[in-house]
Amino acid sequence: MLGSLDWWTIGIYVALLIFGWVSVCGASYTYGDTDIFSLSTRSGMQIIWIGTSIVLGFVLLMLDDRFYDTFAYIIYAALLLLLFVTIFNPHEIKGSRSWLVLGPLRLQPAEFAKFATALAVAKFMSTYGFDIHRWKHFAAAAGIVVLPMLFIVAQRETGSALVYLSFFLMFYREGMPGSVLFTGVAMVVYFVVGIKYEQVFLWDTPTSVGKFVVLALVQVFTSVMVYVYNKNTREMLTLLAYSVGITLVFLLFSEYVIPFDIVYVQLFLTAALMGYLIFRGLSTRIKNYFYIGLFCLGSVVFFYSADYVLNDVMEPHQRVRINVLLGLDEDLAGAGYNVHQSEIAIGSGGLRGKGFLNGTQTKLKFVPEQDTDFIFCTVGEEEGFVGSAGVLLLFLALILRLIKLSERQPFKFGRVYGYCVLGIFLFHVFINVGMVLGLTPVIGIPLPFFSYGGSSLWGFTLLLFIFLRIDAGRNLVRT
Repeated sequence: MLGSLDWWTIGIYVALLIFGWVSVCGASYTYGDTDIFSLSTRSGMQIIWIGTSIVLGFVLLMLDDRFYDTFAYIIYAALLLLLFVTIFNPHEIKGSRSWLVLGPLRLQPAEFAKFATALAVAKFMSTYGFDIHRWKHFAAAAGIVVLPMLFIVAQRETGSALVYLSFFLMFYREGMPGSVLFTGVAMVVYFVVGIKYEQVFLWDTPTSVGKFVVLALVQVFTSVMVYVYNKNTREMLTLLAYSVGITLVFLLFSEYVIPFDIVYVQLFLTAALMGYLIFRGLSTRIKNYFYIGLFCLGSVVFFYSADYVLNDVMEPHQRVRINVLLGLDEDLAGAGYNVHQSEIAIGSGGLRGKGFLNGTQTKLKFVPEQDTDFIFCTVGEEEGFVGSAGVLLLFLALILRLIKLSERQPFKFGRVYGYCVLGIFLFHVFINVGMVLGLTPVIGIPLPFFSYGGSSLWGFTLLLFIFLRIDAGRNLVRT
């Protein structure tokens, strides 16, 4: 087994642990501290978490790789029960009920539910007869992912719940229709464009640019899908010509004759487009027309429901965070404070950084959560662009290695689990680094192997070393 282990991945793991400890040390250090190894300091405690993680990794490697396949559902059920119990946890930390407090020890079950969910969905998808192209099978697999997600949302830990969206990368690798992935991307585009430009008006008309562009995109996407799924170029060009032509005529009329809201015309055109698709589906008996029409309807419903949720359902502080991200508000003293201070810290590091324990922004505690969610700003300030690039290259090496390991699995269970691990790591790195740079929403998720804390470190170690053990058994002869 030891000879079959992927030592390159273990080497990357150890390197990330070392750089992570250096970053925690820099982020938690206070001028005047004399012993960074003391257990009374965050850096000292992080050594304990790192040591226990290495021991945990060793234990995971010593278990038979078939153990994870055999007990996948039991592990999943146990973690679901723990997540459910945590919902009623009386201990509230920073507005979240996601922590279990056991004396001096605090554990976050959501971090451990990731590997349990990955095992369960890998077990389910590797069973005989599973076909992801059958909607019942796909819905059941997605249900395994969504259930813990709902429990975590009930704990008021939305950031950790969003991590489970990363499982759809694995679904896509295993054959999930690309239309599902495209629909998700389209929804993000609708939301960002629609909300960001909702209060901007088109020329001299009372037409919202946000709504105008979103409805135009819905019509364009729907028309193009007719070509993609039915290979009918003429039909696609006809639909685009009618949509663009009629919209342009009424836009010019609104600009130069009688000003009115063009959105009503676009809604009528979208409804007519849906009616046409249903008619074509009934007359030709081609199901793709119904699916494209459903996409068109779902796009409109999603956009208007998202607008309602943002303005009438979300709490004020959540709405402010989204507005800050989209550039609608600055709020440098409130919701935008963390990101603003983080950007200052990273920018002050320059090319080579200020050196270990020499960062002024982090030492003077200007950045909140700088040793947990915003720890990457410490890397940028102390190690500069060179150090930050080095850390990102390490994560890139880990991601590429996980892809290689996943693709060489002889059984579907190992491949599915490997892509689950890959998706989770990719999501954490992309979102965490993005929110520190002000590119993604601040949802409060840790940077793997860097952020301070035992739960996240153990959770990522479980994810990685279970996969390493599964990979190490790929060439064993079964009797």
